[in-house]
Amino acid sequence: MTFQRRALLFALLLASLGAHAKEPKELVIGTSAGPYADQVKLGIKPILERQGYKVKLVEFNDYIQPNFALAEGSLDANVFQHVVYLNKFATEHKLAIAPLVTVPTAPIAIYSKKHRSLAEVKEGSTVALPNDPTNQARALVMLEQLGWIRLRPGVDPVRASERDVAQNVKKIRLVPLEAAQLPRSLQDTDYSFVNGNYALASGLKLRDALKTEKISPNYVNLVAVKTADKDKQFARDIAAAYRSREFLAVTNRHFADYAKTDYQLALEAAK
Repeated sequence: MTFQRRALLFALLLASLGAHAKEPKELVIGTSAGPYADQVKLGIKPILERQGYKVKLVEFNDYIQPNFALAEGSLDANVFQHVVYLNKFATEHKLAIAPLVTVPTAPIAIYSKKHRSLAEVKEGSTVALPNDPTNQARALVMLEQLGWIRLRPGVDPVRASERDVAQNVKKIRLVPLEAAQLPRSLQDTDYSFVNGNYALASGLKLRDALKTEKISPNYVNLVAVKTADKDKQFARDIAAAYRSREFLAVTNRHFADYAKTDYQLALEAAK
């Protein structure tokens, strides 16, 4: 190959790369249906699209597929889970996925369509709660705080399960269900614990809960990415969008009942 031909091919390659760089960069973000999808639509997508990204949102109706889709590359990021669930899921399924940035979080809470207060609980009352281990533990801890059950001494509250119920003080009947089914269960149960995202997606209001969890750092929801992508530019841009004052304003306007993140609280304190 002559020097001139090599130079021509190199110039064409550079031109091709330059043209490609100007094309929109597509990001595929997976969420659970409801508020975390709305956070992306209302707050994150507009910020990223101004930076040249094309953002596609994929909504899931379970807590399993979004992590598999992320690990296999169908998604660039997902937002639906807390770090306890992520770590457990990634370890059990040997997935190289990792937390990127926390997000404003709707807490798990206990609701009822049959009773106006928790004081109406009686022997045989049915109480639905999530069947996935990490969210079930949250519900059980709340039940102990209510005085309805006692967990065995020394149990790790992050890992508590039905097997750890040492005493059923109120003699309630626990009904484990998939998280997505919990809002519908209110037609049949006396009380149901409902994860914040599914509560809001079903039309429940956080302020209508009979008791709301005080969220610990373990249960603040987050954006996850593949471990190999954590330092890539698109991941840094997603994290920066969530940490921005613009998204804080969206949070205050549309997600006022949510638990804000540490960085949002710091932004407000710095005003």
